[in-house]
Amino acid sequence: MRVLLNVIWLVLCGIWLAIGYALAALICFILIITIPFGIASLRMANYALWPFGRRVVDRPDAGGASLVGNIVWIVFAGWWLALGHLTTGIALCLTVIGIPLGLANFKLIPVSLMPLGKEIVDVDSPVPV
Repeated sequence: MRVLLNVIWLVLCGIWLAIGYALAALICFILIITIPFGIASLRMANYALWPFGRRVVDRPDAGGASLVGNIVWIVFAGWWLALGHLTTGIALCLTVIGIPLGLANFKLIPVSLMPLGKEIVDVDSPVPV
């Protein structure tokens, strides 16, 4: 079932989200000082391509720099990304077929708000301590 949902997601939503996150990563890499944000954007692009069967967990080694970076990210990019995921998730949930895709969009909101200090793992893998 995960594979079927991921294929539907990829065709309808995932490829466009991944392209958007990859373009944001490219801009971050060009600006050099924002390379950590670019890496986070690529991580989100990968997650946006194939979200079913994976989840976001906090990295145990994330420190204060991740917190400061996340605050900067929220101010400049995170809020509008989360708002985009929220609105498209609500729109997708208006149809029966779109409900799983809308829920996947809601699942992307936390990582779009605060991507630093997060790790994307398989659902079946244990939570890092």
